[in-house]
Amino acid sequence: MRANLHAFLAAAIFLFSGESSAQIKLHVDLTDAPRNIYHAQLQIPVKPGEIALVFPKWIPGNHRPSGPIGGLTGIRMSAGGNVIAWERDPIEMYEFHATIPAGVETLDVSLDAITSLDSAGGGGPAASSNILDLNWNAVVLYPKGARSDDVKFSPSATLPAGWKFGTALEAAHEAGDNVEFSPVSLTTLVDSPLIAGLYFRKVELTKPGEKPVHVMDLVADSETDLAMSAKDLAAYQKLVAETGALFGARHYRHYDFLLTLSNQVGGHGLEHHESNDSVEDERTLLDPDLRMLDASLVPHEFTHSWNGKYRRPAGLATPNYQEPMIGDLLWVYEGLTDYLGNLLAERSGLLTDDQYREQLAATAAMLDHQTGRRWRPLEDTARSVQTLRTLLAPEWQSWRRSLDYYPEGELIWLEVDATIRQLTSGKRSLNDFCRSFHGGQSGPPQVVPYTFNDVVKALNEVAPHDWGAMLNERVNSTSKNAPLGGIDTGGWRLVYNDKPNLVIQAAAKRYKFSDFSYSVGFTLSEEGKFDDVIVGSPAYQAGVGPGMKLVAVNRRKWSPELLHDAIKASKGSNQAIELLVENGQFFKTFSVPYHDGEKNPHLERVTGKPDILGDLLKPLTR
Repeated sequence: MRANLHAFLAAAIFLFSGESSAQIKLHVDLTDAPRNIYHAQLQIPVKPGEIALVFPKWIPGNHRPSGPIGGLTGIRMSAGGNVIAWERDPIEMYEFHATIPAGVETLDVSLDAITSLDSAGGGGPAASSNILDLNWNAVVLYPKGARSDDVKFSPSATLPAGWKFGTALEAAHEAGDNVEFSPVSLTTLVDSPLIAGLYFRKVELTKPGEKPVHVMDLVADSETDLAMSAKDLAAYQKLVAETGALFGARHYRHYDFLLTLSNQVGGHGLEHHESNDSVEDERTLLDPDLRMLDASLVPHEFTHSWNGKYRRPAGLATPNYQEPMIGDLLWVYEGLTDYLGNLLAERSGLLTDDQYREQLAATAAMLDHQTGRRWRPLEDTARSVQTLRTLLAPEWQSWRRSLDYYPEGELIWLEVDATIRQLTSGKRSLNDFCRSFHGGQSGPPQVVPYTFNDVVKALNEVAPHDWGAMLNERVNSTSKNAPLGGIDTGGWRLVYNDKPNLVIQAAAKRYKFSDFSYSVGFTLSEEGKFDDVIVGSPAYQAGVGPGMKLVAVNRRKWSPELLHDAIKASKGSNQAIELLVENGQFFKTFSVPYHDGEKNPHLERVTGKPDILGDLLKPLTR
């Protein structure tokens, strides 16, 4: 630490909290978006002496240091026409130092953001020839040590000619392709992405005069992809009504669903207080299978306005974007949201009952074959999100585990919901918990942190039970099997048969893979590469591993159909399935002794038990 750093921090905090009129002016030129680069100009109020500016590092919703520093380029600093030399901190790569000369009150900074380098936080380009997604954290610097609530920005943007935009920010002035937004805090700026496109559509989701206003802003690579059926419109309108009935309050002044329909930009969904930034397949509104696969994305991100943005684990409620986040309780932040997002998709009509159950069966089966659960407790997948987010490749995923706090969190909260209903003979449910824990008073965005004990206390107020012990066991212990108590208590059971699972079948078609996880124990890419091999499965026991490539099945050139036929034929046979496999420059035949035929997961109703699962699917509104 530099000797005079403490003095600088005190001055910076005074400047951006004591002088509320001081604002950073930010203009972003987006006209080069089709070339995947944004140009930004900042005017930062300063005082003479040393200054340290930081680039946002820990991005809310990503739960990790994902600020796209690799895409930050072209940095130039000047004052009064004179160049100001700067240098990057030798240890903290997100920090930049400069010395401000006497008499200088404004530092001019220009920088570029290369948007093909994950600047949208979604693992791919943030722009295409017809679409852009601007996350403001990719184009800002702010004084080190300042609270994001205390730093004020005056943002503006220039769009490509003829493009229209959607954002939760309030437009103060528009002239042609230029737009100026009302001044906001850095917190609100980073929390309010902007999407824009040549093909744009705005859909009203609330009735005239109804408050708060909900709209859906859509951009797509073609006009055709923007076609929304009356059925889908009604479902999204019902989604708004269902969240109101579930939570009983809205913690935003207005809400924008920002929906991008494209295969050209990075697929992602990111939550915000007053908007959600979601990307779906370009033909989602036109193709029933794609609609089913993405049905829960928008409800999930919308739910985060209550669970994640308003109520937030204390370890994630940091004062700025440089403070490290602690991932504990992500099984509440993301897991409960996964549960509610899927429920709301069904209650709103975006999913049918059968589709919901097929999705739940697929989730349960995947987790029940996640052999890494034997060594890695669920909480560790949340605490190590920083590393797991960078290891999303499929190889050995079932053994090392992935972001399981999402799907396993769904199973845990299903069990909580079913248990409450069982304990109270159906008089109370998780709906009551959501209203008491996430409700409160409606109004502008705010953050109310919570701890594990707060969650347990709120659950006990709904239905007395040893929730602390139950939740601790689910998230902090290792086990062989997934927590299927919610399905069992709900009056159903997980079964396997040769009938395809609707969700797995649609996903395999969309993402071009073949899934044999629950029979021989592996998944294959379109080219025949073993993406994952489940530890302990018949294929694993035979010696097959991820990264190898399947060449032939029973001495014939492999195809998905041929392998399916071989697995079917193995049932009742004593002949092993022979797999000719390429491993680097070597070839080897593995004999897989498997004789149980095809296995696909489904839920089956248990006769004589109350259908609690059916009860919790019932909408809260007519």
